[in-house]
Amino acid sequence: MPKFSAMADGKIAAAGESSTRMLVAWLAVALAAPVLAAPAAGVYERREADWRNGAIVYQVLVDRFVPSSNLDVKRHLYPAPKVLRDWAEPARPGVYLEAAKLNTQELDFWGGDLQSLTTRLGYIQQLGADVLYLNPIHLAYTNHKYDALDFNAISPEYGTRAEFKVLAADVHRRGMKLVLDGVFNHMGRNAPRFQDAFNNPKSPWRDWFVIGPQYEGGARVWTGYQNLPELNIENPAVRAHLYAAPDSVVRGYLRDGADGWRLDTAFELGPQYLRELTDAAHRQKPGSLVVGEIVNYPGEWLKSIDAVMGFSLRQIVLGVAQGELPAARAARLTEQLVSDAGIEPTLKSWMVIDNHDIPRIASQLPDVAQRRWVQTLQFTLPGAPNLYYGAELGMIGGGDPENRGPMRWELLNDANPDLVWTRQLIALRKAHRALRVGDFRRIDADQLFAFERHTDRALESVLVLANPSDRDVTERLMVANAHLMDDTPLVDAFQPMAKPVAGLGSGFVTVTVPAKTVLVLTPQQRTMGGYSRYKRVK
Repeated sequence: MPKFSAMADGKIAAAGESSTRMLVAWLAVALAAPVLAAPAAGVYERREADWRNGAIVYQVLVDRFVPSSNLDVKRHLYPAPKVLRDWAEPARPGVYLEAAKLNTQELDFWGGDLQSLTTRLGYIQQLGADVLYLNPIHLAYTNHKYDALDFNAISPEYGTRAEFKVLAADVHRRGMKLVLDGVFNHMGRNAPRFQDAFNNPKSPWRDWFVIGPQYEGGARVWTGYQNLPELNIENPAVRAHLYAAPDSVVRGYLRDGADGWRLDTAFELGPQYLRELTDAAHRQKPGSLVVGEIVNYPGEWLKSIDAVMGFSLRQIVLGVAQGELPAARAARLTEQLVSDAGIEPTLKSWMVIDNHDIPRIASQLPDVAQRRWVQTLQFTLPGAPNLYYGAELGMIGGGDPENRGPMRWELLNDANPDLVWTRQLIALRKAHRALRVGDFRRIDADQLFAFERHTDRALESVLVLANPSDRDVTERLMVANAHLMDDTPLVDAFQPMAKPVAGLGSGFVTVTVPAKTVLVLTPQQRTMGGYSRYKRVK
């Protein structure tokens, strides 16, 4: 405590007066004073050092990505009613089998495995992905593996736990991370533990599930699917098996080389158990990622988990693209979404447009201009773009199972326009720090979906001006970045060597954005005989 202290009434208290009174008075003055924002120094460096922020995620269905070279040896792993399809066959809807409680489309296989996937890691690496995300690989009866028989075992069609370790090591050697799909809300009806629990009232597994005559089929199942009995996660033994114990599923795969988990139907687990699972993963591997398939508005869920799959942001972007949301309102909604979620979890959250549950982007948006518009936002909004295998090649496919067809490697050539465009988007993101780890600031506009991504370095700022309409739009916009100097030229980030598109004047810019186009603009330092207006601004 200093010798003299300011009192709330402005007087000075001499030393020797009540220390409690002095402390209370000092706090009153401090709380009444203007609050200055803490310096941002180091924030962006820390974000850059965290692989989870702004990563490019490449999603793979192991069975459908690369055909195995050992199919003749593996054929016995697909006994009837399972069917091993030819790689050229598309995925088609099937019929429901009452006895098996599943659809025949769930029993169609194409034969990919962990070994064959390893042969194409170079392709994923060269594309520019930072993270390889695998749909479930644990032991299960169906092709999708969301009906686990044993979480700790790898499905034999895919390989072994030893082959998983080899894959993980190769992924890491290439500078990438590996995320697995955790399906911890339910198991498969054929799981030995469920069968014993269901048929034996004295089974040690009885309390692992919720069994009783009040449920159709005799057990609580996920959203009516009789093949997917839910786990009783309130049971401590279940939680220990899944994530709490040192030899648990979550912690064991992290030890073997996984870097994180994407949790299927994560909202079903509830905030408390999600927090416990996330903490357990972090204890096992500090800096690991737990991202949840939470279709709800993200908000407070992000107190329980590192990140979410960005379905709310997807709704905003597609809503604008398809004329269901006015562009300016969509920007305000995005601002609210980022504010409520927090920028740190938002940067780690996966920006999803299509995946194994959603029609492929080329089928959702057959209009190429509209598709390019959406993809540009996917790669410039805060978050981690989720690239579903084959999207970069223009693969088409409606709802499940059509969106889960085998990878069309015959489409891979440097002239493929979808591949060319994807490479441009990835290069754009790699080149601009603000797009990977920068903050989000809405730019007020009447007709555009406009925002800025910025860091602590003025010239790293990126302006994104998206026009979803069928006509060109000209607007005068205010860019609320005090460190961008007057008369700074703004260039097209896709064509940085071209003539500037516009220039800043006292924080304002007038720009014309062509129909169904996203302008991505970056400031360019003017050279004036060695003089720089940014000489004293970071």
